[in-house]
Amino acid sequence: MSNQNSSLPLAGVRVLDLSRVLAGPWCAMVLGDLGAEVIKVEHPQRGDDTRDWGLRVGPTATSYFNSANRNKHSVTIDLQTAEGQQIARDLARQSDVVIQNFKFGGAEKLGLGYEQLKQDHPGLIYCSISGYDRAGPEAARPGYDLVVQGEAGLMALNGEATQPPLKFGVAAVDLFTGMYSAQGVLAALYERQQTGKGRHIEMALFDCGLMITSYYGLEALIRGEDSLRYGNAHPSIVPYGVFNAEDGPLVITVGNNRQFERFCREVIERPDLADDDRFRTNLGRAENRAVLVPELDREIGRRQRRVLIERLTEAGIPCGEVLGLHEALTSRRAIDAGLVTTHVHPEAGSAQVLAPPYRIDGSRPPVRRAPPQLGEDTRDVLHSLLGLSDEQISRLKVEGVV
Repeated sequence: MSNQNSSLPLAGVRVLDLSRVLAGPWCAMVLGDLGAEVIKVEHPQRGDDTRDWGLRVGPTATSYFNSANRNKHSVTIDLQTAEGQQIARDLARQSDVVIQNFKFGGAEKLGLGYEQLKQDHPGLIYCSISGYDRAGPEAARPGYDLVVQGEAGLMALNGEATQPPLKFGVAAVDLFTGMYSAQGVLAALYERQQTGKGRHIEMALFDCGLMITSYYGLEALIRGEDSLRYGNAHPSIVPYGVFNAEDGPLVITVGNNRQFERFCREVIERPDLADDDRFRTNLGRAENRAVLVPELDREIGRRQRRVLIERLTEAGIPCGEVLGLHEALTSRRAIDAGLVTTHVHPEAGSAQVLAPPYRIDGSRPPVRRAPPQLGEDTRDVLHSLLGLSDEQISRLKVEGVV
């Protein structure tokens, strides 16, 4: 097992990833990006559910799976067998972190619960991810991103006021839960350096979904009712959102009164709007957006996007084109930043993988390992960490344990 990089912050930390789908695997991937050695455990035949989601990349991977599983080893173990459960326990004893999102009580049935594992490993950091509070009445309910987006009020704040509730384009609750989970694990790793003791980090999708409501959530509490929905506009700042130029959409973010004056005089050449008492302050512009925004739409709509961006930039007003997803991923900005990497794939020829977003001491951590093929590291891991012989591993494979 040679994917370690001693220059990364989590080099020497081993993570046993017993999770599947997105929130748990995302947490493990974040730790792997920062240098941890991540061992992902999957079912020998099916693998992670997401190996069957999205676009196919070779025989056992997909675009969905690859998005959450870079910098990992794949080990296949049938956790429904007694020998498989023992192998997982043995791997947990040699790991610093265990991540799991089994159904409520599922880890305990397999002998892989926190209270069971910490008996032999008091320094273990264990992260449980569930849909709802594990100590509450809904502990046994399965957690799904889309369901939580509805229950946490997230769908109610998206889209236009005249449209029905709208989900995020990506599984935002899962992704935020994965990142929050990684933060909890990192804090526990830091504490363990002083105390030598582990922690049980418990994360719920609903809790994290509610946190994403952020300032919208607090505004709803102050109002005593749902906040209004503004689509691509900002609820508090005007003008701030997506506008349609003559040849395509762009984002314009006028963040203060001085910027608004420059916007009116230098960009759209409408000094009368800057001088109008209704629009001198942002509070006034927000109150009178129904009058102001149509005027801005007309002025922006008769100008070329390139001209507007040049003028906005000269005036010091943040702005940018609205690109398609493929345009963004293949843009010079993404290429120069090294955000999309290409790796050799044994069957597909090559596979593209997004790079970690961090820069540490000026350098982006490398994608040390492309997302693994199902079970490609089983023999290596069982041999190097558990000392199993080739004969023992072959027997386990024949018996369907690994």
